[in-house]
Amino acid sequence: MIQYKTNDEIEQIRKAGRVVAGCHREIARRLQPGVTTLELDRFAEAYMRACGAKPAQKGYKSYPYATCASVGDVVCHGFPRDVPLREGEIVTIDMVADLDGWMADSAWTYAVGRIAPDLERLLKATKYALYQGIAQAAAGKRLGDIGAAVQAVAERERYAIVEAFIGHGIGRRMHEDPQVHHTGKAGSGKKLREGMVITIEPIFVTGQPHITIDADGWTARTFDGSWGAQFEHTVAVTSGGPVILTE
Repeated sequence: MIQYKTNDEIEQIRKAGRVVAGCHREIARRLQPGVTTLELDRFAEAYMRACGAKPAQKGYKSYPYATCASVGDVVCHGFPRDVPLREGEIVTIDMVADLDGWMADSAWTYAVGRIAPDLERLLKATKYALYQGIAQAAAGKRLGDIGAAVQAVAERERYAIVEAFIGHGIGRRMHEDPQVHHTGKAGSGKKLREGMVITIEPIFVTGQPHITIDADGWTARTFDGSWGAQFEHTVAVTSGGPVILTE
């Protein structure tokens, strides 16, 4: 069942979103060749706790870290590792902050130093698709409008979408209704109403969208070894249109 939020509750999620956004800004400053994702994970946890928040992912279904850190062919839910990042790689850092019982979620794919033009294009297209989807998150629109907008970018830019992972409602719990797919038909699906708070988080890959899960039960990587990018925001559906809470 969808949990519709009041304006005051959306403001609480926005406060958690500011923690997430600030942490991403600091990670962007620190991310360079030679840094490890385990170091970034420890920083992110310390940053959130210093802000009075806690990392909601840590302990969720026994997940052991404060962030997900996905490098190269790992498209999501990667474990932070004590392995130095290399020039030319890309890494997605995904985090959820819980501030006073309200949660906000954002993932961002970063370039490690200078990356190849084809990877720059992948990141640009995926980020653009996120914002195209967000533009559809308005009261009176439908969930299918979001998916159709994201899918149109993928098709135009000739990328596949990893459909196994989707957006979701968020608030008191990390995952709430509704499910937010990144493919769809415009005008279809549940109608968006004021008070919904959702995540939009497309994953584009350079190859095929099929994934495998590592023995750790979490790490999702492409079956063919192709690389992926993901960009995610937490968004409120309001009477004035979509409001990004993690920017």
